[in-house]
Amino acid sequence: MTPTVNQILRHPLKSIGRESLAEVELSAGKWLPFDRKWAVAHRRSKLDGGWAKKVNFLRGVAAPSLMAIETTLDTTTKSLTVSHPALDQITISPDTSEGEAALLEWLHDLWPIDLPSPTHIYRASNAHLTDVPDPWISINSTASLKALSHRAGTDLSPHRFRGNIWIDGLAAWDEAKWIGKRIRVGDAVLEVKQQITRCKATMANPDTGHRDVDVLGTLNDLGHQEFGVYAAVVENGHVALKAPVEVL
Repeated sequence: MTPTVNQILRHPLKSIGRESLAEVELSAGKWLPFDRKWAVAHRRSKLDGGWAKKVNFLRGVAAPSLMAIETTLDTTTKSLTVSHPALDQITISPDTSEGEAALLEWLHDLWPIDLPSPTHIYRASNAHLTDVPDPWISINSTASLKALSHRAGTDLSPHRFRGNIWIDGLAAWDEAKWIGKRIRVGDAVLEVKQQITRCKATMANPDTGHRDVDVLGTLNDLGHQEFGVYAAVVENGHVALKAPVEVL
């Protein structure tokens, strides 16, 4: 069976929400458009206008409840709709002071009171706020997810891993063998760079925002803490659901 694209996901606001896409245009040397474009900083953040480490932002590893947020971004108006099972839905403009204030108020009951308070929405001048400074996209396999779910004894949602592209039709863990290789995804070509080391954010159920599965312990039982790979776009291209994937 030819591997195909199963899901395309972006996360406009780092660690706060997810959004499914039917298609996307990838550009060489660029991030997935609008993925991690914004992040929410806190009182201990050390920011200089550019890319910054994830410790500077609100994250699901510190507040599992954030993992249950969903988003919808209007890329024309730059308006962002955020929703959570326990809260009313709101729509904001992240680049405005009004939108910033509304989001910080909305997050109040989701962010632990004993952690540094959220202060503002941050947008880097020359980068997206992914966990690594490089313009990479995360690639994941549904077969690997199924294998990990079997070992964990429960079905694991792909949203625990906050990936960009999910692929059907691979053998479990095949993507780990792609380091240094190029793959064609739809019309785009990507070069696979390295595996992704996972954190405790994966332990939270993205439907409820509560930690319920020791995903890291399950990975460690396999002798590693990696799931999925990072890849850099080297040739522009259109990617849509069910698009073919091949190793070049």
